[in-house]
Amino acid sequence: MLENLRERLQAHHPRRSVLQLPEAAVLMPIVDRPEPTLLLTRRAAHLNTHSGQVAFPGGKREAGDPDLLTTALRESHEEIALPPYRVELLGRLSDVVSLHGLRVTPYVGLIPPDLPLTPDPTELDAIFEVPLAHFLEDRRHHTDVIPMDGRPLYVPNYHVGGQVIWGLSAMMLVELLAEGFGCPVSLDQKPPGRLCYFPERLLRIQQQASR
Repeated sequence: MLENLRERLQAHHPRRSVLQLPEAAVLMPIVDRPEPTLLLTRRAAHLNTHSGQVAFPGGKREAGDPDLLTTALRESHEEIALPPYRVELLGRLSDVVSLHGLRVTPYVGLIPPDLPLTPDPTELDAIFEVPLAHFLEDRRHHTDVIPMDGRPLYVPNYHVGGQVIWGLSAMMLVELLAEGFGCPVSLDQKPPGRLCYFPERLLRIQQQASR
């Protein structure tokens, strides 16, 4: 399964955003177990923004980062003590834009199991793994319908082990499932099951431009 993933991602042509926005990058670590898992983090409860939310390790690009892959690996090392040399890069996914006006580039990497990872308590409360099968079998709790640029996005919302995976992280997951594993899932296609509708929200960059 992972060998097919590598081949599919290497043949994938991810979309690049043309928006001139601050840059960020995340790592989507797949743990190379007999039953592979996806590693995620939960942001610390004391943070002013996104507290308690589930996310992939990553953050904003710094001036000294020569590229966004460096950003993703540096932030992963800072946040969860993941050594960059233990990450085998499998591929890159399309840019996504956060509501706070960040252009985020996801990278998919393979890591060995049972590394001594530790969450940085200033940023994270927890590191946890979810079996890839949970996503491959589309065991979503419901679907969030989020208006974006005048069209609805159907974003899966997963509940697993007391954690909720939704929003930007779930959008990245949809591309990983569709392009990396050939799953019949899409942000543009209305799925069966419960739908939860969100009001239209402007990106921070759009709000600033309209003032």
